[in-house]
Amino acid sequence: MIISASRRTDLPAFYGQWFANRIKAGYFYRINPYNPKQVKGISLLPEDVEAFVFWTKNPRPFFKQLDLLEERGYHYLFQYTLNDYPTVFEPGVPSLSQRLDAFKELSERIGSKRVIWRYDPVILSSITPLEYHLQKVATLAQELSGYTERLIISFLDFYGKVQQNLDRITASQGVEFQDWLDLINQDSLEQFASQVPPLAKDHGISTYTCSEAVDLHKYGILPGSCIDGALINEVFRLKRSWPKDPCQRKNCRCVISADMGVYDTCKFGCAYCYANTSIKAVLKNDIKHFPDSPVLIGRYQGEVKIEDT
Repeated sequence: MIISASRRTDLPAFYGQWFANRIKAGYFYRINPYNPKQVKGISLLPEDVEAFVFWTKNPRPFFKQLDLLEERGYHYLFQYTLNDYPTVFEPGVPSLSQRLDAFKELSERIGSKRVIWRYDPVILSSITPLEYHLQKVATLAQELSGYTERLIISFLDFYGKVQQNLDRITASQGVEFQDWLDLINQDSLEQFASQVPPLAKDHGISTYTCSEAVDLHKYGILPGSCIDGALINEVFRLKRSWPKDPCQRKNCRCVISADMGVYDTCKFGCAYCYANTSIKAVLKNDIKHFPDSPVLIGRYQGEVKIEDT
């Protein structure tokens, strides 16, 4: 089993001690976010976990947990989101210099193949036009030269909860948002897609999309996957075969995994986040987080069978 930690929250930034306690216990409980009565026990024993895929904007608080993972022989890699957005989009993240330093330190420790750079989502707006992104990607790619080999991009999805956040920003800040995939923005999309790959390639970085229907092959951008079975096999010299994850979006190419996270728990408060309803919901859940609990939020007391798949 591959363990995703996590699409639903920044576990490395905020829940490292809980994660370490679950590793020591050898399991965690996963509660179905759409049916709280469905609870599944997932084994975290080394023999049952092919790899961990961590998702984060700030892994530094998690560095102290890496020794535990390595002592017990776990395989792991990081999906590291590194944008350089105005505070109105990312109000809670550390400074760019701090995040770059953490990226480089992590890469120096575990290797450039195991730290994947996510420039995600790509937001087209009146304060982040095409030229903004081209300049940022060029600057960041230069900074990350030698520290990563993959760049994953995805374009902003206007989910209901995201749209509400964007509407508030428009009302309070006057920022206007556009969809990259609208025909009116076709020229901007083509310029972005044609210019980003060479900017990255100059620094040894290949460019992939995440869960996008638009075909960008002709620009040198391949459809990628974040839970990438082929990459995991390559990096850790495995010969496993995993099916596509049926629980993800139609265009998602990720293989199947078990996610450790819970919605409404990431405290960064990014405006584009699909995993949070509101910061109020996050703070409400934060009160119910106990590092010694088998579930991330609350205290589940029932008996649950622990499964290894």
